[in-house]
Amino acid sequence: MWWVYAILSAVFASLTAIFAKIGVTHVNSNLATAIRTIVILLVAWGIVLFRNEYKGLATLSRHNLFFLIISGVATGLSWIFYFKALQLGKVSQVAPVDKLSVALTILLSVIFLGETLSWKTAIGALLIMSGTILLIL
Repeated sequence: MWWVYAILSAVFASLTAIFAKIGVTHVNSNLATAIRTIVILLVAWGIVLFRNEYKGLATLSRHNLFFLIISGVATGLSWIFYFKALQLGKVSQVAPVDKLSVALTILLSVIFLGETLSWKTAIGALLIMSGTILLIL
């Protein structure tokens, strides 16, 4: 079932790139990111409140909070740079280069999480990196 959510994520990420490219036209990219962030905040908290999932706040440890906070910082920086790249470049180039994050995540999951790297996954990551280099050049 995880793959259904992953495919939905990919579909919405694709729409994000298209809508964002249109949205950043003649707008400061940082302002555009801030507006997008407010919308995401409202949607996410709306879902949490609707489903009564806010009760889980009491169970968060300092460890959970620390890593969720730094993940949020990383996400925010990613969005700021992504919107700036969209403003300056073609969405058909920026979005695929942004997906280099997939190959980097594979590498970092091996280093920091101790996940095993299969040949198929390694070759897939190398293909993503090769494609990214091809797009940039």
